Amino acid sequence: MDWIKASIQPAGEAFAEQARVRQATLTKPPGSLGFLEDIAVRLASLQQTGRPMIESVQVTVFAADHGIAEAGVSAFPQEVTGQMVTNFVNGGATANVLARHLGACFEVVDTGLRSPLELTGLIVDRAGPGTANFAVQPAMTQAQLEVALNAGKSAVDRAVLRQVHLFIGGEMGIGNTTSASALAAAVLKISPHELTGAGTGLDAAGIQRKAALIEAALALHLPALNSPFDMLRCLGGFEIAALTGAYISAAQQRMPVLVDGFISTVAALIAVEMAPDCAEWFFYGHVSQERGHQWVLAFLKARPLLNLDMRLGEGSGALVAVPVLQMACKLHNEMATFEQAGISAA
Repeated sequence: MDWIKASIQPAGEAFAEQARVRQATLTKPPGSLGFLEDIAVRLASLQQTGRPMIESVQVTVFAADHGIAEAGVSAFPQEVTGQMVTNFVNGGATANVLARHLGACFEVVDTGLRSPLELTGLIVDRAGPGTANFAVQPAMTQAQLEVALNAGKSAVDRAVLRQVHLFIGGEMGIGNTTSASALAAAVLKISPHELTGAGTGLDAAGIQRKAALIEAALALHLPALNSPFDMLRCLGGFEIAALTGAYISAAQQRMPVLVDGFISTVAALIAVEMAPDCAEWFFYGHVSQERGHQWVLAFLKARPLLNLDMRLGEGSGALVAVPVLQMACKLHNEMATFEQAGISAA
């Protein structure tokens, strides 16, 4: 696990300045493209080039089961996790459709399904047969946490070999909004009643029960919650840990990340707590309907690209947002300058 402590190189400020200079010469009033200009400048800085691009994308969906699901925190039974993994492998899920449209590389990783699946095309990198019920004991052992973090690193290693420009992490796991809410409450130090949401579709009474369960679990584990690693070990899911490892590894390997919804953003939050310098490499695809997402985005001082009232996960919101990054690059690279167009600048 020494790789977690590896340094993260800062973005190239000289390239950012070069990009800002170019933006000032393009045939538009200064700042008229708003956040799109900022995106282009950031990508130029991260990619250390005068011509940033997001042409190739990898999306990796990490799947795992959660022991906390036995407490009835989801509107769907735990079997749905494995059933959805089969749907991913067969190409029928939302994330598959969006990835195909973008020409993105798509993969799904079993990081800890309760019952292993024998499916051609499924990547198996398991930390165990689902986490333990964190309402009564730590979700995972230290050894399992390390396996799950390494699963995320391995996914990014594959993305680097494919020479993609952008990494998106997705997740699937019945019960994982409960785990993510517990982690967010632990890091932000706010009541789970403030940020716990409906997840897969709980009613108001179900949300209250879920929040009370998280509150009791936080009290149970409080003496052990001394670091982001301990929080992830006690409260996390294998797929959340894999996302965390992927985000840190991507930053170390100079690969921009587009973060998806609530669960993925909580993984980004834990990644930033573990390795603060990785924050520079994260873009945030959207703000979801899940109540806690706005809390976590605000804590991270993150500006999401879209707000479409989505709450699916899978990497779906991030995939929908990819064209925003692509258009920012296209405008930066292909728009004529005032000099080229023969237009008088102000």
